[in-house]
Amino acid sequence: MPENNVRSTDSRLNSAARRQLAVYAVTVVAALVVLMYVLSWAASLTSSGVVTGSAVDTENNEITVYLRSEPPQMNTMMSADSVSGTIIGHVMEGLLRYDENRELAPGLAERWSRDGDTMTFHLRDEARWSNGDPITAHDFAFAWKTAVDPDTASRYAFILYAIENAEAINNGERPVDDMGVEALDDRTLQVTLEQPIAYFDRLVAFQTFYPVQQAFFEQTGGRYAADADEMLYSGPYRITSWVHGASMRLERNPHYWDQDRAAIEAINVGYMTSDSNTLLNLFRDEQIVMTNVGSQMLEQAMLEGWEIHRFMDGTVFYIDLNHRPGRATANLNLRKALHLAQDSSELVNRVIKSPGYLPGESLFPVWLEGVDGYFRDEYPAPTYVRDVERAREHLRLAMEEEGWQQPPRLVMLSGDSPVARMQAEYYQEVYRSVLDIEVVIDEQTFQQRLEKMNAGEFDLVLAGWGPDYNDPLTFADLYASWNQSNYGRFENDELDALVRVAQNSLDQRERMEAFAGIQRILHEEVAHIVNYERGLLYVTHPQVCGIIRRVFGAEADYSYARISEDGCSLEGQEQAAANRAAED
Repeated sequence: MPENNVRSTDSRLNSAARRQLAVYAVTVVAALVVLMYVLSWAASLTSSGVVTGSAVDTENNEITVYLRSEPPQMNTMMSADSVSGTIIGHVMEGLLRYDENRELAPGLAERWSRDGDTMTFHLRDEARWSNGDPITAHDFAFAWKTAVDPDTASRYAFILYAIENAEAINNGERPVDDMGVEALDDRTLQVTLEQPIAYFDRLVAFQTFYPVQQAFFEQTGGRYAADADEMLYSGPYRITSWVHGASMRLERNPHYWDQDRAAIEAINVGYMTSDSNTLLNLFRDEQIVMTNVGSQMLEQAMLEGWEIHRFMDGTVFYIDLNHRPGRATANLNLRKALHLAQDSSELVNRVIKSPGYLPGESLFPVWLEGVDGYFRDEYPAPTYVRDVERAREHLRLAMEEEGWQQPPRLVMLSGDSPVARMQAEYYQEVYRSVLDIEVVIDEQTFQQRLEKMNAGEFDLVLAGWGPDYNDPLTFADLYASWNQSNYGRFENDELDALVRVAQNSLDQRERMEAFAGIQRILHEEVAHIVNYERGLLYVTHPQVCGIIRRVFGAEADYSYARISEDGCSLEGQEQAAANRAAED
């Protein structure tokens, strides 16, 4: 209702009516207070034993943390998101892992060797599932073959394509048993590659390469990993409680081979929310041991006197464009108009305003290594300058080509986090004011956004990509035509050919030249619009030492953490300093 009508109505109320309204308002408020108390009490009865009373429980050696949403997919053969990956990183382990120094290290395999196009992994005798069963080479062979089986429809099947016949199997051209992976015996796994590659050991630390016990998988009747008791765990923790959408409890796995790794007895996921105000209040009230600090909360965090850490998490954020036939964004001139109308520096410096964020220039982030130095230093990203007049000219050309009488109305799929909202509203206003294009924001929760991305229900989508392993290929193949995470269905034969070169070549310079070609094509074809590289500010509880923020694996790793009632020891301070050095 317009403001002037409200004031006019209010002026006609007599004093008796106002008193009645006041009494009514007090009654309603009191009723709401009682209702909130009752609901809070009822919720506490259904917490399934997950403690959310304090961040640190020194008596029981437990901590409480949060996730930004319900984990969408805990099946390692199908999982494709970072929220699930955080939990998977605590409860599962593969042949190799990343250690407390962020270095690649032995996991369930104690040693491995390479002979041409063959790699052999030797499993530990003490490797056990959480039920005490031995973890065998057969468990790895089963998991990998299941992931590439086209009936599984794994979005990450492509990451196994380095293995002989894996791609042909995934395309339905060969039987699953033709995959080049074989259990020579219970402790020896032999992998035959399509051809020798330089980075396969880095791949096997990723979750799609984790083991799954076939007998257990089959007895779940299609519900594998859908609940806490429908998984077997190979990592330092196991899930003992999972109240979907609300909480989880992770307890130490008594059968994990490296019992010295996990010092914390239990990790309570007491909250599932991405609301920054809620999380900051939970941290201030000592309900969680760590939280990120957004720009709007930085001043309050500084006033509280908290030690603020910075971490570049390796993720690149961008607007993914829908290239499917029939979509307005399939038109190259429209894509060029959208690209030229915006300015990522303005987004980062005037809208997001969070220290550590870098304006986006390329899908390849600044930290990736090249031949002798950083890739982006050796192969700079194509230059880009905002140009309103050129943007309008490209829009005019697009309208002529498509026969549009007016600029198209576009749907922008967005997450529901504060940064996503700011980002979506920024682009909505930019495209309205510069191009007279109406952008409708479709804000969704994390899981719902993933489902709509998979279905192609968008013109524009605010997306991001974090690295799966330490090689530029983890970004370079994102827009390959066969990659199921290529949500906009961008297709370019030259790009596909360059990805093949990068996958197959052992010559590092030749691979980097291929990556540079991919970077050029993505820019020229406006496959996407790069927004920023994310830098995170965060705070941790002073009694919890050894929390690791990772670029690869679980984005927040508590498996090396420990509680100190007197604060971190000198050893812990040295480790924290090493973490900060790695983060910077």
